[in-house]
Amino acid sequence: MIVKGTVQMSLAAALLAALVFTALPRSAAAQAVADNWRFTLTPPADGWQQPGFNDAGWKAGPGGFGTVETPNTRVNTAWNTKNIWLRKQFTLTSVPQKPALLIYHDEDAEVFINGTLVDSFKGYITNYTVVPLKPEAKTSLKEGVNLLAVHCRQETGGQFIDVHLVDADAVPTLPIHPRKPFVSKLITTWGEAVTAENAWTEYPRPQMQRKNWQNLNGPWDYAITSVKEQVAPPAWGGKILVPFALESKLGGVQQMLQSGQALWYRRSFNLQPATTTLLNFEAVDYHCQVFVNNQPVGEHKGGNTPFTFDITAAVKSGANEVLLRVEDEQEGFQLNGKQTRNPRSIWYTQVSGIWQTVWVEQVEQSYINDLKIQSDATAGTITVTPKITGNATTVEIAVKEGENVVALANHNDGSQAATLRIASPKLWSPDAPYLYNLEITLKDKAGKIVDSVSSYAGIRTVSKIKDAQGHLRFALNGKELFHWGPLDQGWWPDGLLTPPSDEAMKFEIAWLKKAGFNMIRKHIKVEPRRYYYHCDRLGMMMWQDHVSGGARPKWSRLQPNPQDAEWPDEHHDQFMVELERMINTLENHPCIVSWVPFNEAWGQHRTLEVGQWTVKRDPSRLVNIASGGNFWPVGDVVDAHQYPHPGFPFDLDKEGRFDGYVKVVGEFGGHGYPVSGHLWDAERDNWGYGGLPKNEAEYKERYKTSLQMLNDLRAKGIAGAVYTQTTDVEGEINGLISYDRKAIKISAEELSEISSILFK
Repeated sequence: MIVKGTVQMSLAAALLAALVFTALPRSAAAQAVADNWRFTLTPPADGWQQPGFNDAGWKAGPGGFGTVETPNTRVNTAWNTKNIWLRKQFTLTSVPQKPALLIYHDEDAEVFINGTLVDSFKGYITNYTVVPLKPEAKTSLKEGVNLLAVHCRQETGGQFIDVHLVDADAVPTLPIHPRKPFVSKLITTWGEAVTAENAWTEYPRPQMQRKNWQNLNGPWDYAITSVKEQVAPPAWGGKILVPFALESKLGGVQQMLQSGQALWYRRSFNLQPATTTLLNFEAVDYHCQVFVNNQPVGEHKGGNTPFTFDITAAVKSGANEVLLRVEDEQEGFQLNGKQTRNPRSIWYTQVSGIWQTVWVEQVEQSYINDLKIQSDATAGTITVTPKITGNATTVEIAVKEGENVVALANHNDGSQAATLRIASPKLWSPDAPYLYNLEITLKDKAGKIVDSVSSYAGIRTVSKIKDAQGHLRFALNGKELFHWGPLDQGWWPDGLLTPPSDEAMKFEIAWLKKAGFNMIRKHIKVEPRRYYYHCDRLGMMMWQDHVSGGARPKWSRLQPNPQDAEWPDEHHDQFMVELERMINTLENHPCIVSWVPFNEAWGQHRTLEVGQWTVKRDPSRLVNIASGGNFWPVGDVVDAHQYPHPGFPFDLDKEGRFDGYVKVVGEFGGHGYPVSGHLWDAERDNWGYGGLPKNEAEYKERYKTSLQMLNDLRAKGIAGAVYTQTTDVEGEINGLISYDRKAIKISAEELSEISSILFK
């Protein structure tokens, strides 16, 4: 085992070389480094150490091998299993006078040259060291091509192995290679169909649509530079397919942005003259600066929600160039959800740069900037509050059933809220997700139409009520409704955070609905806005998590006297900025019934303050302050997590601690089942909660047992529950569907039948 530290591992090349090799002798005469290895993570056949062994079926990658949090390393290829076997060729023009191994090894390593064991090492070390070859081992070397073979193992924690044959008097400086994420063969059916021409061509903002817009998705130039560089690079690294991230398969690059690096984008687009031009980014991870025709037009910090820059002063008729510079540190207080530089367990491949649609709109000087849409099921009303930019103030709002106008409002104060009453309203619910069409028109003082947008609304009211036994339950439109849904990470093997297509999202939501779920808990991710549109129209309720990050307190779950993490003001302020942006972006969607500011104790801080702010900000929804986290008396929900089978600590409900709070099991299940041919990486430790079942029958029986136990909890007052999870994700194989969405582990029909007990 290698001792872990808090050293930031993805250092710039010069810093890393200085850190690792300052104490080692070096010379201009040092031989070139052979750094390309063949490797396998499964036990090879006998003779694997020999020069004549056929390693064609092994993987290829540059050294060293390990996990990025391991101190003083240069991880160029990820290795996080128990064992690794390595082979590489190196050429000697002459045998060194003082041959030695330059080595950094984990718990046990064996080193072979041309089939001969030249040294073995017990335990681990925490830096590179030069180990002279023993006299009897020198005879294994020869002029010309030689073979170096290595076996290394590790048990727990960070790990690393790297070995080179060197001259002890001329130790080379080892190169730093562009670091690639794990490259899996998995791809979805929708990902297979993605091209530069069809990549996310749908209008990205369903609740405020205009007819005229320009999609900027497609091939962009990209480059990676030192973070110190503040001007556009003189040369570009190639093309990346926007809106897919740098690390994704569909982006076409599959390279990891490292600490100390900046990511640049460039493309041109044509415009006709217009009064106002708006450049829209649906999401860029994480901190970006934008330039148009070499003029700075804006800066944005936060990786999960849309933003817009008015670029009118920078654009011209004809060809224009947009340039984007991105920094993405991933770690620290940055809100990054489940992203990590070292994917493992429940942590997934990092995502950097543009990961949702980029687009341009041209409008008049006065235009509709935003809409706020609210509804009331009891009153049968829809309230629309436009936000107007410019001097035009006359607004007309029409509510339609199909093409028939059923309510109309006109007023001369553009920012005024208009409440429209619908006779015999059709209410929105999972069983009947009716949506009214909205048309909002803006006119100037002369009565000329200067802007028009279309939208929609669902009339529904979210609340909590007591049942006959005195248990608090969720209610929709005044009727009790058990919330039953999956934990949904929203990750894809080909697009990572970016779904491969709009159709892919629709398939998944519709499948879950068919499987008997009426709710989804969107787990510490904000989806593209079209995702929520599909939930609205298909009738899928949503618990929406905020994206997590930052310092954590001790996880005490629902125990009394919880603690909060300490967050500096600047990081708390950014947390709140991003929480408010998420609510601003999504609050018009009727599908969202609950906000979840914290997951477990991840980044949980100033809980009462955050909870009270959220309750005040959106009183139309329920607030689950910390799903499975440290319970503080704020909001509407008390939420316990238990794996694999569901449970709730009713014994902790003393002296009325949970009075006034709806009780839920916010996570349970996670029953794993591997499907051959559909695993992200068949050689890693794929896992599910409670260990893996022996066969499919045992897997299904575990699922049925969990739901029977959940139904017993429902009788005791549990009002909702979340099963982990919709799909496998990387090493997690506890999904109801495989990661590539090609293998259904339990049919939708069978899942619906099993869960029907929850609604009787």
